[in-house]
This record gives sequence, structure tokens and C-alpha cells, in this order.
Amino acid sequence: MIDFYAPNGLTRPVRLSEQTRRFAFDSLNHKYGLDTKNNMAVSLDGISDIENYTPLQKYDAAIQKIALEAPIRICDGELISGAATLGLAISHRVPATLKNEPICSSISHLTIDFETVLKYGVNSLIEKAEISFQKYKGTKKEPFARSALLCFESFKIWHKRYLAALKDKDGYSKNHENLTRVPFEPAQSFCEAVQSLWFTFAFVRLCGNWPGIGRLDYLLGDYLKKDLEAGVLTLNEAREILAHFFIKGCEWICGGNYGSGDAQHYQNILLAGVDENGNEITNAVTYLTLDILEELGISDFPTTVRINKNTDDKLIRRVSEVIRFGGGIIAIYNEDLIIDALVNDGYKIEEARKFANDGCWEVQIPGKTYFIYSPFDSLQILQNQTLKGYSSDVEYTDFDSLYNGYITCLRSSVEAIYKARRNSFTDEDVTIWKPQNPCTVVSVFEQGCIEKGLSYLEGGPIYNLHSPHIGGLADTVNSLYAIKKLVFDDKKFSFKEFMTILSGNWEENENLRLYALNKYSYYGNDNDDVDFIAARILSDFADICNSLDGRCGYHFPAGVSTFGRQLEWAPKRLACAYGKKAGEILAANCSPTPGTDREGATSIIRSYCKSNLKRLASGAALDIKLLPTSVAEEDGVCYLSSLIKSFVALNGFFMQPDVVDASILREAQEHPENYQNLSVRVSGWNARFVTLNKCWQDMVIQQTEK
Repeated sequence: MIDFYAPNGLTRPVRLSEQTRRFAFDSLNHKYGLDTKNNMAVSLDGISDIENYTPLQKYDAAIQKIALEAPIRICDGELISGAATLGLAISHRVPATLKNEPICSSISHLTIDFETVLKYGVNSLIEKAEISFQKYKGTKKEPFARSALLCFESFKIWHKRYLAALKDKDGYSKNHENLTRVPFEPAQSFCEAVQSLWFTFAFVRLCGNWPGIGRLDYLLGDYLKKDLEAGVLTLNEAREILAHFFIKGCEWICGGNYGSGDAQHYQNILLAGVDENGNEITNAVTYLTLDILEELGISDFPTTVRINKNTDDKLIRRVSEVIRFGGGIIAIYNEDLIIDALVNDGYKIEEARKFANDGCWEVQIPGKTYFIYSPFDSLQILQNQTLKGYSSDVEYTDFDSLYNGYITCLRSSVEAIYKARRNSFTDEDVTIWKPQNPCTVVSVFEQGCIEKGLSYLEGGPIYNLHSPHIGGLADTVNSLYAIKKLVFDDKKFSFKEFMTILSGNWEENENLRLYALNKYSYYGNDNDDVDFIAARILSDFADICNSLDGRCGYHFPAGVSTFGRQLEWAPKRLACAYGKKAGEILAANCSPTPGTDREGATSIIRSYCKSNLKRLASGAALDIKLLPTSVAEEDGVCYLSSLIKSFVALNGFFMQPDVVDASILREAQEHPENYQNLSVRVSGWNARFVTLNKCWQDMVIQQTEK
């Protein structure tokens, strides 16, 4: 019997067949990823006159060559077929080269319109593309309209190649049968629906893109219900089929060192929650997915469960049982708050209820949204702009004047993001986009693009979002609070004296540094005084974003994230007023600064939830680290369930709990060969710990240690 790694000593249940478990083991241990690396890209060098092609023509030629030449891979025993077999796609590039250079980058941070593919088939999109081509023929939009039709032709070529390979291969007649109609015709059964979803996803991925998948149980639940009621499929058979979907998604695992990890290809999944009419959609697919994640520990599909005030305790308990195995695979959305946030942000409630994410955790409407975010370090704004590098020329006489000075600098930084985004347009009224990289393969699966004759990057989707993301929040809050207490409230020293101490990086002031670090209760400890500063900053930040909304041609929602950037920001940061020295790696997302949270997970959640998170429609992530010993037994499951319920009741937005022991992570650093599938939650993605470089590993360990 093949065993799958569980870092906390728990024994994973066995429900799947040994053949499926063997398939999973091979995939998780690099078999198919290394095979993918053997075929990096197709070459355009042999195409006559290619140098004179436009970028879009080169792209069209590349997609056709990919469809014609990408290796066809049929894994032993696979129940669904299709594979992204060109290695350059793993690097976020269209896997086609000209003179050994990639022709262009690809697209991520989106969830494409799988619902239309399943319900109406790709042929329905082809019909729209044909109408669009006739409409825009002879106009500036004709090249994109033609590219859409060529893209679908390439998809058909790839589909026919797979049908031919399956027909000729003994033992795969069922695969051939399931793939014959889909994805071009509507799916009629659960098997067809899973195959249609996977094959479409695999083609988009084959062409270099990293799309999210979205609401898996919403997409597949009715097909399974129909087949179970008709008796054409058992629940165990359905679990096997769905497991192969997850296993196929491990086809890019290559091992080795990848900086920020090898599993961040944004193929995120959502479970549970309500449909557009407000009806709960939790179904058999919801629970089968949790079964599979629990048994195989596959971390390549970060999965978020939508929890609301009416969610069944049965689901919350099941989610808690899976979370306790660690790996950071399961995260939590507070569905009620997010729907309210989207409605407040201008969406109709029916649209808001269908929210998914962008392949990471930022909220968007799937299949209809262009999304990009601009992260910035709020701590550097405070240190280098408001306090001018702790210059002796700076003087603030009270906390309010300091705070207002900071908000003025924050506004300037956000306005700079707006002005840079405005440069995407060729006209003053921000309606005509400048030419962007070709991206037809994702464009044809985003509603609005075909109809408008515009690509995903040039205003095609129904919703176009650019979200400024504030980072370093806890560090900024703690710094402001420390100055408030040390200078203005407790009057330990004058403002100028304190600036001098900070400009010297606390040198010869170690006792004062430790006093600042340990005397006060900082963000994450349920201290109203400091948490109010966090709430005030986020409210003012949301106001700034709202004031710019639409003026740069994009919706401009506020969000909070770091996505590990605290690592790259560290060298540019000065000493912190709350006792941290220059260059330290500090807080992630909306989470406390490592080492300053002393009151446990509940206090962290309380601090986070004091902000009005409804105003951050793009999202605000909270990371919670839990020791395996705290959740291993029945009491641990009850504790996790209570934590989830409290998070929702207190109006949290998005929580990433991870069960991890720093001592195990240190052991994995020393002996990576023994921990190849040890997964950790990094931010919006999971990564196998041993594929992180040492800087990233050390950061994860630091965030785990108390």
C-alpha cells in the first residue's frame, strides 16, 4: 500500500483504488513534470517570412504549432485525458520560441468561463466568434476576431489528435468515448463534465496560461446528482474519476529549487456557498473533493471553502478534519461579508453571489473579469516619505499630525499607481487601450471579449479591475503605535531624539529596543488602541481608492496583500519604531508581525476583524499558523470548527489556516529527500517546502515560530 505524507503524524484515510493511488504517487514524485521538461517549446524558426509577422500573427502561428506538435501524453490508467506537455509553459510563457527566445509572456490571475463550456459547449463560443468576425471585418478589430477563430481551429486540432491517440491505444475506449463530444458539445454526464472541464483547462495551460478553476462543485454537482439518481454511476466511481482530475493537475511537478516554490500555478478551486439565487450549492462533489484532498494531500489546487452564517455544521466539521492534516490546502472565505462587499462595490447581488477568485485569493466574478493588482509597501512610505528616512528635519507635534502626514503620503503613492495605469490608454477619455501582448486563448473564454472584438488585456472582459494592494500593514501600524506611545503618550523621549535612535538602527540602544519591542501589545493581540490604527488606515486607503475609481479606465478596488514580498522589501526597510532592526523580514498580508502575536489565534482574528473589511472588495488575507498538537485529536477538530465559525461571526474576509511545526520544517531543510511532498501555505498558493529556496524557507519558518 502506497502511503501519502502527513507532516503531523496523522494517518491519511484510504478510499481510492490502489491504481489511482499509484498514479498519484508517480505524479507527485515528478514523473510527468520531468517528462514535460524534456519538451520545452515549439519553434517558429521554420515559418517563411515569420520576422515580418505582427505580434498577433506570430501568436496565432504559435498556438497552431503547439496544437500540431505538442507531445500527446496518455498516462497509465488515466480516467480523463489531456496534458500540458511543453515545459516553457511552467515558466509563465507561451511555449513557442523564435530564435530560441519565447515569443511572449502568458496570462494568469483569472478564472475562465468553464460554465459556458460545460453547459453550452465550445461550439457555442465558435458561433459567437463567427458572428463577431463578420461584424468587425474591415475594421481595426478584425485581426482579433480572426485570431479567435484560429484559436478555436487550433483547439480542434489538438482535440482530434487526442481522439486518434486514444482510439489506437488498448484499454482507453472509455476515455475516447468521454472525449468524443466534449468540450465542443455540452456535457451530458459527470464523466463528460469532468473531461470537458479538464480538457479545456489543459489546453489553456498548454498554451502557457495559468487559469484558476473556480467553483468545482457548482460546475459539476448537478451532473453527478443526475448520474447517481439514474444509477449509471456510484459515489465510489465518481470519487475515482474526480481524483484523476486532481492527479492530472500535478503534471508540472518537477522537484528542485524554484525560489518561491513549484506549486503556484494558480489552479485554485472554490467549494460550497450559494448560487446566484441564494440557494446553497454544497453537494456530493464538495465532499468528494475534501475526501481526495485528505487522502492524497495534493497541494497543487489550493482550495477555499465559502462559509456563511447558515453553513451546515457537517461541512464545517469536514473542512476542519481536512485542515488538521496540514499543508495549507484549505482556506476559508466569509461568503456573507464578501457578497456584501461586492454589492457595496457596485455589483448586482446575483453577480456577487457567483464570486470566485483570480487563481490566487483575490475576489472576482469568474469568466467575466480582467484583474491586475499593484502591491506596495506601506512601511517604506512611512519610513522614507512621511519620516524622510528619520531625518532631523522632520518634526510632528502630536500623533494626529503624524497620522495625517502619513495618509497624505499614502494618497500620493496610490495616485501614482492610478497614473501609471492610465498610461495603458491612447486617448484622454480612457476608452482605447494601447496594444498589449496577444492572449487570444484566454480571451475567447472570457465573456465580453468575443462580443467586443477586444482581447482580455485590451478591455474585452465585462469587468476590468486594477487593485492597489497595501502591504506591510502590521509593521506600519505597529510603528505608528510605538511612536504614539513612546513619544506622545509616555514621553520617553522627544520626537527628534527618537528619530536619531531609529536612524542609527538602535545601535547602542539595545535596552530601549527591547523595551519598545516588549513593553506594548501590538497588532494581533486584540488591543483596541493599536487595532484602531489598522482600521483607520484601511478605511482611509479604501477612501483613496474609491476617489480614483473609474478615472483610469478601470474599477479600482482596495486590497491587502504581500504574497511573500516582505522578503524582497526587507533590504529597503529601515529600523522600525517598535523594536525591529533594519532589513528584518516582517509581516505577511493582514497578519501580525512574526513574534509580536502572543495571545493566540482568536486574538489575531479579533484584531483583524476590527477593520471594516467590506470596504476591501479585492480581498484581505489573514494567515493563521497552528501547531499539529493543537488540532490532532477530536478536541482539535472542534477547536478548528469554532475558529471558522468565529471568523465568520466576527466579519473576517479570507483566512489561510495552516497546521505546521517549525521543527519539522527545519528537519526538512536538513534532509529534503525525506520530505519531498511536505506542503506549506505561502500566501495565495501552496508550495512543497523543499522546492522553496532557503530565503523563502527561512521566512516560512519565522512565520511559524512564536
